[in-house]
Amino acid sequence: MIRQILGYANDVARRGLITSLILVVLSTILQGIVFVLLVPLLRALFRDDMGAVGQWLAVLAAVGVTYAVVFYIASYKSQIAAMDLLDSLVTRLGDRIVELPISWFAVDRSGQLSHMATHGAMFVASAPYAILRRILGGFITPATVLVGMYLFDWRLALAMTASVPVMWFAFVMIRRAMAKADAVHAEAVSEASNRVIEFARMQPTLRAAGSDSISDRMVARALDEQHHAYRGMLVTGGTGIAAFGAVVQVALTTVIVLGAYLTIGGSLDVATLVALLVLAARFVEPISNSGALSGGIAIAGTTLTQLDELHRVTPLPEPSAPREPAHWGVELDNVTFGYGGAPVLRGITFTAPAGRMTAIVGPSGSGKTTITRLIARFYDPEAGTVRIGGVPLPELGTGAVEAAVAPVFQDVYLFDDTILNNVWIGNTELSREEVIAAAARAGVDEIVARLPGGWDARVGEGGSNLSGGERQRVSIARALLKDAPVVLLDEATSALDIGNEMAIGAAIDAIRADRTLVVIAHRLQTIMTADRIIMLTEHGTIRESGTHAELLAADGAYAGYWRERVDAAGWQLADHQ
Repeated sequence: MIRQILGYANDVARRGLITSLILVVLSTILQGIVFVLLVPLLRALFRDDMGAVGQWLAVLAAVGVTYAVVFYIASYKSQIAAMDLLDSLVTRLGDRIVELPISWFAVDRSGQLSHMATHGAMFVASAPYAILRRILGGFITPATVLVGMYLFDWRLALAMTASVPVMWFAFVMIRRAMAKADAVHAEAVSEASNRVIEFARMQPTLRAAGSDSISDRMVARALDEQHHAYRGMLVTGGTGIAAFGAVVQVALTTVIVLGAYLTIGGSLDVATLVALLVLAARFVEPISNSGALSGGIAIAGTTLTQLDELHRVTPLPEPSAPREPAHWGVELDNVTFGYGGAPVLRGITFTAPAGRMTAIVGPSGSGKTTITRLIARFYDPEAGTVRIGGVPLPELGTGAVEAAVAPVFQDVYLFDDTILNNVWIGNTELSREEVIAAAARAGVDEIVARLPGGWDARVGEGGSNLSGGERQRVSIARALLKDAPVVLLDEATSALDIGNEMAIGAAIDAIRADRTLVVIAHRLQTIMTADRIIMLTEHGTIRESGTHAELLAADGAYAGYWRERVDAAGWQLADHQ
């Protein structure tokens, strides 16, 4: 475990941790020497040799003071190392999260990451000081005592030595059992956290569903499983600690019986026996205490294992020398992709010319959003190539793609901050006035006008204080502010009121002036005015492509799709008297 912890420590934390461990080892050896010195002191006391008693007391006092000083310094250094280690762990975790491919987040892992970043990181950081230090004392101090016992009576020392493998075996078994139980518990905690977070976020939907909804039952089931896993961990730990304590006590009893036998037989004097029994008690006490700490090592090991698994996730390949795109046109060449199952896209080939708007239409599940995710390089295709400016995305590198592409998806997430700051993250180098001007182009000023606090009004977690259309306006404002040459827009307007739909339409007109725009189009106006339209089939293939006029003239699937949309837009409610 020490090697794992050092692997996640930065230079400062690593130096502090190594220094503190060296001091801990030195202090535990000194503690063992103090216990060993009790034997000659007690023997001199039993023999009424006051001169020897004074000499041994002086030696004992000198070693004891040295031990106290080293112990204090070790404790102080260990606490500083723990804080440095916590900072290193959280930093490494954060750095790793931003390196992970978006595909890793396809499964909700918020509970697992939250547990790792809080409880798990704290436990690992404190383990060297609060747990490992005491476990080292539980074994190094007894080892020192055992060496001292050989100086006074090799027979009792040998009996104690014979018990060491048994105690070590019991310790390892406890640690393994606790590690297994804690792994189950950690998984249950992650699942319960995911369900509780989901429950909190989805309250409007859940209240509409009424009590005893499926989410209620999922939360209850997850909490029950967490409780069951925690109870299992406690039972496993309690049973293991009790068994380990019994092994330790058997070892001590063996030494007592052997010592009594040797004393009765006359081969060991009473004074030495009493002194050695005191030493034997000091041998088993720290070992017994360390058994209760083995579970802590197992729990810390669970978090370290999760960190190891996180670092084994294969990131998207990055170029050693990134290439520069010749232009900002987007091209998909025979692209096939699926989310670990059947392909969502099959052999997709089209070009979105630079500075033009390309609209993607098609039935639900045809792969429209998947295309935009591939362009943003959330994933790499299973077959085929996605290019920007004639350069495959893996040869551009994720950083260059992120800088060039501004995605605005349907599931917009806003941070629990002000409207202004949620736009500002698109380009933090601009002034407040420049941010407000860009946001006004996306119609955000109309939202601000009705909210107390204006631009400094908070939007709530996930943007809960705003409607779906308003959240998308803020997201479009981010894209305007980022000034990326390629903009991906999921123009989900089917559930928007006319005000938001018109505002988003105006924002699209503002965006398309000098950018490559790829739009998942729903508005008739957007579809009709696109420079190129790609129509997908329900199987993730391209059925037709061309301009609006060309596709209508072909009188194929697109023409039928267009007529259905026009008819739907023209529906009116009859006024029945």
